[in-house]
Amino acid sequence: MTGALLVAGTTSDAGKSVVTAGICRWLVRQGVRVAPFKAQNMSLNSFVTAEGAEIGRAQEVQARACRLEPVADMNPILLKPGSDRRSQVVLMGEPLTDVDAMEYGALKDFLREQALASLDRLRAAYDVVICEGAGSPAEINLRRGDIANMGLARAAGLPVVVVGDIDRGGVFAAFYGTVALLDAADQAHVSGFIVNKFRGAVELLQPGLDTLRRLTGRPTYGVLPWLDGLWLDVEDSLALDNRKVATHRPYGRQSLRVAVVRLPRISNFTDLDALAAEPGVLVRFVTDPGELDDADLVVLPGSRATVSDLAWLRERGLARAVQERRGPVLGVCGGFQMLGRTIDDPVESGAGTVPGLGLLPVEVRFGRSKVLGRPEGRAYGHPVRAYEIHHGVATVTGGEPFLDGCRVGDVWGTTWHGALENDGFRRAFLADVAARAGRDFTPHPETSFAALRERHLDALGDLVERHLDTAALMRLIEQGPPAVPLLSGGLL
Repeated sequence: MTGALLVAGTTSDAGKSVVTAGICRWLVRQGVRVAPFKAQNMSLNSFVTAEGAEIGRAQEVQARACRLEPVADMNPILLKPGSDRRSQVVLMGEPLTDVDAMEYGALKDFLREQALASLDRLRAAYDVVICEGAGSPAEINLRRGDIANMGLARAAGLPVVVVGDIDRGGVFAAFYGTVALLDAADQAHVSGFIVNKFRGAVELLQPGLDTLRRLTGRPTYGVLPWLDGLWLDVEDSLALDNRKVATHRPYGRQSLRVAVVRLPRISNFTDLDALAAEPGVLVRFVTDPGELDDADLVVLPGSRATVSDLAWLRERGLARAVQERRGPVLGVCGGFQMLGRTIDDPVESGAGTVPGLGLLPVEVRFGRSKVLGRPEGRAYGHPVRAYEIHHGVATVTGGEPFLDGCRVGDVWGTTWHGALENDGFRRAFLADVAARAGRDFTPHPETSFAALRERHLDALGDLVERHLDTAALMRLIEQGPPAVPLLSGGLL
């Protein structure tokens, strides 16, 4: 059987995605044919594969770490929350249904079979599959129907390493508690730990690691240091709380200030990573009207709940601030739809027809079929490759053409995600924004977003190679879960 490993975490945003990507990049540099896998992903950051399937954005990045084109099997189940109680279930890249938590439970057996079938196909095609868990494996209220963590580990015979974020504190309690809350059969798969985001001398941590091993009988496979500026496409808005704006010195005389409205159901905010990668572009996420005052560019990003988030804009006073603004505004996907005249939505919100912000000559109607694609076009004289994920179909009745949308004066709108990752287009767009905003800003002529992402993936591979016990990890991958002691007190 092909080797495999499950990377779990003590919490959401503990670093599972980046550690998985780092292990993948380390393995591929050893000549191993490796693929990523996440059985079930809850995220509003997604991507469209070449085959037209929607998967989590993190799995797209992990596929790049493996130097592979992503496919649907790498993330067979994607959950996209539309409210606090309901989510869209995307199965093998296509929308299946919308459910609440109780309705989702009725699908679990079917979905588990689909996830295991995807994992089997990947294991048949590659030497190694590195799986990423979801949330925490110790969420005991969810264990009975678990698909992504210990349920997957037991069904597929996977060894599990648990990642903990020491920067948040309490990592030793989290490691011990994770193991102690599991029943004996689950504990047998937990092989050890990885400490993430450590600042300082590892020697100071060693007494705690020694005690953890004595208490659990499991080793720590390494301590990954904190590394500033190492962003990767994150999965949920939790990470936005800790995301820092770019600090690169501007190539020209002045910086360009970008304010991104942090919508309650913000989606695909990774669209803005390419802007933040530009020297001198300062990106911040905002929730108050006053935070737009000094912005050279305001961005309305994607949304999983366009009509609901538009109502939130009005409640917060942000809608009026955008409408009265005298300066550049960019709307992407849901943000583009909000900038139009009307939104007719009998599908996502059931609200019927509601007025938009009226800044673009666009009428939007939501359909039950989701548009998934990898469009190509040109703008500002440069080729643009992108991807699109939307139920709302925009009918443009005026303005200047802009990708698949339009532009009127200082307001641009498009449904295309990822357009700003195209270097030539991004530079030309930012130069136009700077001129309209009266800023002496010049885009750097050599910034390559793709090259930057590759450097970050290589940096992750370097961290794994230098700071983890890679020989022990390889034994886990090849031999499966080792014999480990069981703790008393498991609750299930």
